[in-house]
Amino acid sequence: MTDPARIAALRDTGLSARADAGMDRFARLVAELLDVPVALVSLVDSGEQFFPGMVGLDDPWASARQTPLTHSLCRHVVADSAPLVVSDARADTRTRESLAIPELNVIGYAGMPLTDTDGHVLGSLCAIDNRPRQWSARELRVLEDLAAACSADLQLRVASLQREQARERAAELSRRLETALERSQLLLRSADALADTTGLAEVRQQIRNVITGDLKPTYVGLVLAEERGRMRRLIDTAGTAPMEKSYERYGLDDAWPTARAARENRTITVDSPAQLERDYAPEAVEAFTSLGLSSAVCVPLPGTVIPLGTLVLGWDRPHEIDIMEQAILTSLAGYTARAVERALFVDNRINTARQMQEALLTDLPTVPGLELAALYRPAAAGDLVGGDWYDAYLLPATTPAEAGKPKAAASGRPDTCPAGTAVLSVGDVTGHDMQAATLMGQARSMLRQAGLDHLGRGPACAVSAFEQANAHLGIEASGSLVHAHLRPGTSAREGWELTWTNAGHPPPLLVGPTGTATERLHEHDAIFHPGLGAPARTEHQRHLSPGSLLLLYTDGLVERRGSTIDTNIDATGRVLAAHRHAPLPELLTTLADTVAGADADDDIALLALRIPRPPDR
Repeated sequence: MTDPARIAALRDTGLSARADAGMDRFARLVAELLDVPVALVSLVDSGEQFFPGMVGLDDPWASARQTPLTHSLCRHVVADSAPLVVSDARADTRTRESLAIPELNVIGYAGMPLTDTDGHVLGSLCAIDNRPRQWSARELRVLEDLAAACSADLQLRVASLQREQARERAAELSRRLETALERSQLLLRSADALADTTGLAEVRQQIRNVITGDLKPTYVGLVLAEERGRMRRLIDTAGTAPMEKSYERYGLDDAWPTARAARENRTITVDSPAQLERDYAPEAVEAFTSLGLSSAVCVPLPGTVIPLGTLVLGWDRPHEIDIMEQAILTSLAGYTARAVERALFVDNRINTARQMQEALLTDLPTVPGLELAALYRPAAAGDLVGGDWYDAYLLPATTPAEAGKPKAAASGRPDTCPAGTAVLSVGDVTGHDMQAATLMGQARSMLRQAGLDHLGRGPACAVSAFEQANAHLGIEASGSLVHAHLRPGTSAREGWELTWTNAGHPPPLLVGPTGTATERLHEHDAIFHPGLGAPARTEHQRHLSPGSLLLLYTDGLVERRGSTIDTNIDATGRVLAAHRHAPLPELLTTLADTVAGADADDDIALLALRIPRPPDR
């Protein structure tokens, strides 16, 4: 604590118990990025600590900007030359007696050392909470990076004060420290830019944008290590480097500097084309030459067991990598590796979700006299699967005698199932996660079974039977649905008879043969829910003439922040009418893109049918 060299370096910073704009900026960054009420740049003298950078302290400490060491937890950072991280200072044996607890309300504390060029710890960049705090690994990495940048600033100040004594040496040192500060800021920008990336293409784009402005490489690339000892280059979607497609894949054991960096888990530099020709394969030389490079550096992306791949930077001129730049690139590779891991996880999750959803949603049947198309689009966030579904299938033909039923149903309609009768369903089980998808699969299967067990009885009977099974079996699925039967006429010119029941679902939309307006089939009953018992289900009928277009959809299409469902249903109707002649798959994609957009908060299921006009005789 009283080391004369350390005290001299502290004095050479020129800082004291007065506000300093640069140090206050570091304190604000800590407070904002770690979401803490108090943040300090604390420099520790032999008998006190003072705060040239400060956020959140109350008077009298805010005005004095200093405290005795009896009120200092930062002195432990200086004494131990190591970070101090405590969740509750009251319970830690090193800190529980400190007067900082009762008088400054210091409970949660995380402090990182601030050092000079000789390694003397001058103080601490610290985050303070007034309640117990479990510090995450990410928070500590951010605090450590900010401390590195703050240390570089302190070192720059020391160098500036010493410049008069050794002008030439100090000028060079100043340049290096300024570079260190810029590169530390580069790390901060990189952490911010890569924090929200979700795809590999986005990771590459962001890292290229960040690096290009500071290190000014001619080329920035990412090569990933894959299974079975292979390397895969991420291709720039802009197509500015054709060699990436030519040499997209190669072996981990091949003579490429990128493969060597991943294989040996160390940074590999290429100082000249002559070195590349001497040490590596002709393919690597050709790729290097096609990019017009004179030098390059290949930095491994750290993984849990082995490197994830390699970050490549190339320059069209000789470029020497010094120790500081090497450290910056290593940290940058760490940020990139975390972003790559996250992107790979998301990609795998998306693929798994799609496979699961494809397994749950079967192919549409071929129904003579009908055009059918469906679309499922998961929510932009969450598990990328959900409780929305569509279904369509043909019922086996029956007669009253075959079914052993009376000749007329209560509705007056013959209790039969003519050949070619199609069933259409769209529903939404509450939620958009794996649990909702599981319940959706059960609900869809039970509704199918109910329809087959009650052939000829109509959609309302099937829904009631499904609700009874849902309650009796303890499935606990809840939500809304539209369940419909389509009975063909005796000829194509007679059209089809639509019978449907609606359990609290958004109204189907019908565009008639003329296409002049879109009609809402608004009749509906209550949603399905085990707590509602067995509500009465009603059926409704509508004749669909040739040229009619019907859309069943879930609320993910029409439920959006900032606008009402009715407004969005009207918008859906206008798009449906305007594109009524388009191929149905194209029409459904247009609806999802136009009405819901790419970042929908909920899952979307669409099912459309069109009755083609018969050809002229």
